[in-house]
Amino acid sequence: MANISRWDPFRIEPFDDAIDNLFRGFMVKPFSMDLEKQSPRIKVDVKEDEKNYTVHADIPGVRKEDIHVTVDGNRISLSAEVKKEEEEKKGETVIRSERYFGQVFRSFTLEHEVDENATRAKYSDGVLELTLPKKAVVEAKRISID
Repeated sequence: MANISRWDPFRIEPFDDAIDNLFRGFMVKPFSMDLEKQSPRIKVDVKEDEKNYTVHADIPGVRKEDIHVTVDGNRISLSAEVKKEEEEKKGETVIRSERYFGQVFRSFTLEHEVDENATRAKYSDGVLELTLPKKAVVEAKRISID
């Protein structure tokens, strides 16, 4: 059976392929965005009411001993270390490994300062829940001059 192809009178095969290859990806994306090579980020949800901030952070596959939370005024920093467990069995070969091992870090600022002494943290099912009470706003006090 013969191959039937559509003939385009304006297409010049060697030149069109070369031009297509030359400009492929040019000015479309300035650099490669290979998502597998980027380290993962801690994803957070932050909610606010009149007294507290509530933060839910997804940190799966981490022991609670390897999670560190720092409160400095209105700046919150989260870090965690995912440790790779070296367990190889005889006759077993790893075909593909997509899990990330290493350090992850996330830091953000809130509008109000946080009372670090009353902060509570709970870690369950891969989700870190922080309750961050807002500090009472201290108004400037006017001092009378004698």
